[in-house]
Amino acid sequence: MHVRELRVQYRQRRVVGCLLPLQRLVTPREAALAFGRLLRNEPVEVCGLFCLATSHQVLAYHELSRGTVDASFMHPRDVLKVALLANATAIIVGHNHPSGDPAPSGDDIRVTQRLKSASDIIGIELIDHLVIADDQYFSFKDSGLL
Repeated sequence: MHVRELRVQYRQRRVVGCLLPLQRLVTPREAALAFGRLLRNEPVEVCGLFCLATSHQVLAYHELSRGTVDASFMHPRDVLKVALLANATAIIVGHNHPSGDPAPSGDDIRVTQRLKSASDIIGIELIDHLVIADDQYFSFKDSGLL
């Protein structure tokens, strides 16, 4: 897969991510496969963000945070800042669970609810939040939690 850097400048700051040309993420499974390629072998929790165009074509991928073996940090403010700078109309967030269990924690559920509320206000659609663990994944969309 060919990867290029996307640089968006805004008030002298830069947001750097990876552009995956012509790739569309329409289903949770497609998004889980894309996150899996990026996060599966990470020894710590890593939160990532796909910024999407209206057609669900990937505009950018951005690593939001790196945590520990059982925790990472994701704040709605940081997620939406990246999405706005990438001119995204929709986003998919995801993170890995190095433990191998894709079940979301209480913190995962709470941050997803906060992100959903904030993205609704801003007008950027939160399509899904995925938890990746080995060859499995948990989709907040598919489970009805989003």
